[in-house]
Amino acid sequence: MRYPRWRLLLFICAACFPCYWLYLGVTAALGPDPGKVLVDNLGQGALILLLCSLAMTPLQKVTGWAGCISFRRQLGLWAFAYGVLHLACYMYFLLGLDFSGFAAELADRPYIALGAIAMTGLLALAATSTRWSMRKLGKRWKKLHRLVYPTLIVALLHMLWVVRSDAGQWALFALIAAALLFARLPAIQHCLVKYGSQVRNFVISKKTSNNR
Repeated sequence: MRYPRWRLLLFICAACFPCYWLYLGVTAALGPDPGKVLVDNLGQGALILLLCSLAMTPLQKVTGWAGCISFRRQLGLWAFAYGVLHLACYMYFLLGLDFSGFAAELADRPYIALGAIAMTGLLALAATSTRWSMRKLGKRWKKLHRLVYPTLIVALLHMLWVVRSDAGQWALFALIAAALLFARLPAIQHCLVKYGSQVRNFVISKKTSNNR
């Protein structure tokens, strides 16, 4: 395993937030409706981790550090884990484990259906994130993992529907998502690589001149 210490640090950081939120819920520090706060925090956390996962590729283009790609899968898996916890908290706190009520929610509330579609996309991505899946699927693996883009868009629509009365934070997430999707264009990727190379060459020349 490459970069084990960095991977461990990322694991600890990602795991700490749900544990902290759960602690706040147990100690009655999440307000009068802790279940809803947990659901919202976990859903927002899943979206942030998904955005961080998508940011690894342009970051690697700029920095040239291969570790960015190594963390991309870990961040994506954590996004899925947060999504599962988001769904589990929704089922427990808001529906009281009434699974028949969940089917009615899907029909009556379109934003719940959008959330379910986003979770299905995350499930497909997580289930095929192994090296075995990459070997088994071959060229189809990359095509399948482009599913991350529509999954991101559906997740953003789900969030917008939930926070439609206060869309300021959503606009920030949408702007970051648009920038990351824009960065996937071949011309932009070429510019990122060129810019990163120039920055690294400048840093190396500075260090060389300082050491003389």
